[in-house]
Amino acid sequence: MGLPEEDFNSYATHRGDHLTAQRATFANPKLFNEMVRNEDGSVRQGSLARVEPEGQTMRMWEAIETYMNRKQPLIIIAGADYGQGSSRDWAAKGVRLAGVEAIAAEGFERIHRTNLIGMGVLPLQFKPGTNRHTLQLDGTETYDVVGERTPRCGLTLVIHRKNGETVEVPVTCRLDTAEEVLVYEAGGVLQRFAQDFLEGNAA
Repeated sequence: MGLPEEDFNSYATHRGDHLTAQRATFANPKLFNEMVRNEDGSVRQGSLARVEPEGQTMRMWEAIETYMNRKQPLIIIAGADYGQGSSRDWAAKGVRLAGVEAIAAEGFERIHRTNLIGMGVLPLQFKPGTNRHTLQLDGTETYDVVGERTPRCGLTLVIHRKNGETVEVPVTCRLDTAEEVLVYEAGGVLQRFAQDFLEGNAA
């Protein structure tokens, strides 16, 4: 395009534009998505995803657009310290705009967990000794979350496997306080603020 390198820009400087920031979600070229593998079975590095149920691998943003067009809600299954290094608000907002409604992980980075709740994403934590490997997940599964959400309560993650098998996995709801429950149930911190504002005016 003829643009000199010193005039290149970054996602961070455009974080006020929701379309740009949304597209930047999971755009890290060093990302390892365990649903995308090489022929030898190793995890393929890059901003890639596998769209289900077709099983087609494509760029992450294209996969997100595909699911958004279907209005198909998403869940992320993650390892320990999910969100580490992603404490900015957009790291959570981009996830929510991509259609992610819940994240089940072995653990969460403190600030990112709070930001997820503020964006209306439900954080779920596996019990010790349970993870994506022990559950033998391959990305073809669909999920339900069952139970009434109260602070740090036990919920059930229902896994529906492609072969018809159903597995019920106990998880901890990482809405840690009553206020976080209210924020999540409202749909996020802005929605919660709007509720309080409208209720105050009505009074």
